[in-house]
Amino acid sequence: MGLTATGPATVLAVDAGNSKTDVAVVTAAGEVLATARGGGFRPPAVGVPAALDALAGPVARALADAGVPAVSHVSACLANADLPVEEERLAAALHARGWGGSVEVRNDTFAILRAGVAEPRGVAVVCGAGINCVGMRPDGRTARFPAIGRISGDWGGGWGLAEEALWHAARAEDGRGEATSLARTLPAYFGLPTMYALIEALHLEHIEHHRRHELAPVLFATAADGDRVARSLVTRLAEEVTVMATVALTRLDLLAEETPVLLGGGVLAAGHAQLDDTVRGLLAVRAPKAAPRVVTASPVLGAALLGLDRLGAGPGARERARGHWEAGRSGSSPEGSRATM
Repeated sequence: MGLTATGPATVLAVDAGNSKTDVAVVTAAGEVLATARGGGFRPPAVGVPAALDALAGPVARALADAGVPAVSHVSACLANADLPVEEERLAAALHARGWGGSVEVRNDTFAILRAGVAEPRGVAVVCGAGINCVGMRPDGRTARFPAIGRISGDWGGGWGLAEEALWHAARAEDGRGEATSLARTLPAYFGLPTMYALIEALHLEHIEHHRRHELAPVLFATAADGDRVARSLVTRLAEEVTVMATVALTRLDLLAEETPVLLGGGVLAAGHAQLDDTVRGLLAVRAPKAAPRVVTASPVLGAALLGLDRLGAGPGARERARGHWEAGRSGSSPEGSRATM
């Protein structure tokens, strides 16, 4: 076990995603003492000990810059913490590092939600590489989905959209499916003449496997040009976003109350007109009290606010913390999100 916190109450806020990690040390009064950034947090790929070893670097820098050996509470919002049992295991592993007197681990989608609301109340749908949705109420009740892929009923996310686009384009080219411009635009993105050439390049790994997600923006561009198949995939994603949000609102008894629905992740934050308009239209019918908007606030702010909630900090402390991350931001709303929906 490491050091224990001394002096005034402090929070170590951690937002650890697949590609980068942000950490901050924040006082109970909302003053940000230090921040640091590190690489991605990927326990499934490298194992929990190695993932925590990587996290230890930015944590050590932030604690040193803050001038504290440890904190009162660690509020960690982590990618790949998809199930409560995974959160519990990661919390135990973090506690063993001795960075704080208490530890709470949540899925990183909760950070996006909390960053976008003034109080811990609302629903967030995040669509980046994958898709996820969570909701919370001030009384501690939450709603969530496993969000671990098709085996948990998920559809969508940049990776899933790319796979669907490839499927339709392949079938269009060889005659098994409906004609679609995707059969031209997808291979053209990689400088290839046909879907057959793209299939071969992907199969033989002349194009690295992880690059498939780059095709999601091509799908949206093709949809914007009016292609029926591409537009149908965008509509289906809007349906998924709406269904997840509506189910979460229903589980939390918030369907009949004015409630923020925060939209985050690269796909939902990109400003695709068809997607935005369809989500807005569907929510207006199925959850008319929902107030959709795109989150622009930093997710590590959400982790910090969750930690301040745990310490019982007042609104002044929360606004002071929010002001740190929003300093210099122009055109943002008081709740760290922009009304684009």
